[in-house]
Amino acid sequence: MTPPRREEEVIVPAKYSPSCYACLRSLKRQGVRTVVPSGYDNPPAFYSRYCDEAVSVDSPHDDLIAYRDAVLKLAARPSARTILPIFEEDAYLLSKYHERFAEHVNIVVPPLGLLERATDRIELAAVADSAGVPVAETQLLSDVESWSERQIVKSRYNLLTPDRFDDYPESEAHIIKQRAYLSPGAAPERAATIERMRHEPIVQEFVPAKNQYVFGALYDSGSPVTTFQHRQIRGETYTGGGGAHRESVALPKLERVGRDLLDELDWHGLACIEFRRHKETGEFMLIELNPRAWRSMAVAVKAGADFPSDYLSMTAGDAAAVDPTYETDVGMHYTYGMFTYLRSVLTGDSPNVGRPSLGETLSDIAVSTLGQPRFDYLRLDDPQPFVRGLLTAMR
Repeated sequence: MTPPRREEEVIVPAKYSPSCYACLRSLKRQGVRTVVPSGYDNPPAFYSRYCDEAVSVDSPHDDLIAYRDAVLKLAARPSARTILPIFEEDAYLLSKYHERFAEHVNIVVPPLGLLERATDRIELAAVADSAGVPVAETQLLSDVESWSERQIVKSRYNLLTPDRFDDYPESEAHIIKQRAYLSPGAAPERAATIERMRHEPIVQEFVPAKNQYVFGALYDSGSPVTTFQHRQIRGETYTGGGGAHRESVALPKLERVGRDLLDELDWHGLACIEFRRHKETGEFMLIELNPRAWRSMAVAVKAGADFPSDYLSMTAGDAAAVDPTYETDVGMHYTYGMFTYLRSVLTGDSPNVGRPSLGETLSDIAVSTLGQPRFDYLRLDDPQPFVRGLLTAMR
């Protein structure tokens, strides 16, 4: 990484996700001062020894423009160097208002048109098809004619914004991550589904797979600067979701499809692409792309793919300083995710995925935590974030 100047600081937004915390630890090792704005009550990162300054701001869910202005005010400090796009709202605001932020700090984000194309799952499926990247069949809810297969109803966009919907005021945005697993022949009630999701969702083919994979990347105007892969061994539920146990891997076939997709998009900035490996064909099937830091960033950093540091090098115009190598077989656990996984085994039900036994689950968790005792939040040198996160989860 290009060395920071004295008292230079980086803005790292926080919610309850561990991605912010992983970035803080990475940046402090580089001697970077961190400023952590958040519109949420008591995010764990506020209590970290690696957070130099915690700043309470308006929540982007309550007032997107007030949140933008609060982050802009921090960016206008003479000491500010850059802003890491940690969440969907950050990537959107940095892209939409790029010129305003770029007056004060250097940022690496895709232009708004590219960001909107990549985060529209209908358009992304078309891009993947053009690039020769296998993708789960994806249709708008109103276009589905047959419900004879196993399918998933999910949001077309993770973030609903005024650029997507003309009737949204400038200050309004909504995160929509609902999904419903459908058994063959079970058609959803369309009007109620659209009302619940606030827009017309997509219906995606269910891909039978043992594991999910993440392909992470940092691109510079269509060229890869560095990439990373991890295998998700255990999700937040037994049907999937965010990773509770992940392990770094380096699979040539996954590298190829990940790069093919980003090359086709002419990507710029951070990207987190989710794939499922088809149980029968072995193909990596594209599920979605997120233009930001991913929640399991701690695995990448621990393995040596230090994306927060690499992002700073890019903002300094020194992509050549990035080391693209990393270790494989580095496993890590998200403690809260293990609790939600256990809860899903006890109480969940899915027509598409068989529920594992409680005994098998407890045995697997014990073996993985003893064999790979690394955790996103649970750190002896910095216990407060874990304690605060646990208290929040219990509430």
